[in-house]
Amino acid sequence: MITRDRISAIVNGMPQRRVVVVGDAMLDIYLVGDVDRISPEAPVPVVTVHERRHALGGAGNVAANVAAIGAHVTLVAAIGDDRRAEYLRTELATAGIADDALLTVTDRPTTSKTRVVARGQQLLRFDEEEDVALDGGAQDSLIAAVRRALANADAVLIEDYNKGVLTPTVIETVLDIAKTRGIPSVVDPKFRNFFAYRGATVFKPNRRELEAALGAAVDLEHADALPQAMERLDVQNLLLTLGPHGMVLIGRDGTWTRIPTVAREVYDVSGAGDTVTAWTGTALAAGASVREAAELANYAAGIEVGKSGVAVVTREEVLDLYERHFDQAGMFRRGGVL
Repeated sequence: MITRDRISAIVNGMPQRRVVVVGDAMLDIYLVGDVDRISPEAPVPVVTVHERRHALGGAGNVAANVAAIGAHVTLVAAIGDDRRAEYLRTELATAGIADDALLTVTDRPTTSKTRVVARGQQLLRFDEEEDVALDGGAQDSLIAAVRRALANADAVLIEDYNKGVLTPTVIETVLDIAKTRGIPSVVDPKFRNFFAYRGATVFKPNRRELEAALGAAVDLEHADALPQAMERLDVQNLLLTLGPHGMVLIGRDGTWTRIPTVAREVYDVSGAGDTVTAWTGTALAAGASVREAAELANYAAGIEVGKSGVAVVTREEVLDLYERHFDQAGMFRRGGVL
């Protein structure tokens, strides 16, 4: 069983770590207002906007979570030469994240997702993006930035949203460097390159993503449900997130560990996956085992879903929740091994 001293050592070791996040950074835009009437032009509500705010999304949100933990983070991503890129850089600065590893690609926009919210309800989302894969000089420049960032990194987190940054060549380069340097790699995949992450330390899809990639439902009641999937993925560990049912960690040797959720109240699940990626990778960088890292990430996710919108989770919050569960149970609740 993990002890209080052990969990404190891991969490308190995180601020000294250097973590690189590579992937699709986005700008989240929120237009918040009220609805008092229906438009005379079409049967749609008219939103009177009172507030406009920005937040980091995608790989940017993963980086923000790493920064909130206290670790040094470098974000390698592609942005456009536009106003939204300026807003994204401002959000990075607010989070204490340097923007010197961002690649500006003039012929593609900064990926953004704009949400229209009224009376606490999201009415509409519209996306402005270009998802064609980087190639030529842009891809070469991004790979050069990856090599510089990983030269002294303690872990690398790969955040794939199918927006074109993570080409097969970029993925192979990142994982080859991680393997050569002996640092852990954590992957949050999407469908396009789902089976391109061979050798990753932790591969972290959610259940829906895994089932879509496999073309079949996943039966978690039987320990032999995923041997073929593990063979196809060829990763060291599969960390399958299950929403309100917590997570399942599956090792290359077939060992299953159930990690039940610790969330007391689910307010908003937005960004929970990013939080799991950030905490898993930073814990591994601080010397945690994969199981310890997953358990810590589960605590962080339980806190994140209790917050409104995309949010970050601090070390103090995780330690506080751990202490409360430890005191209630008399020991650390690790989840059952199947």
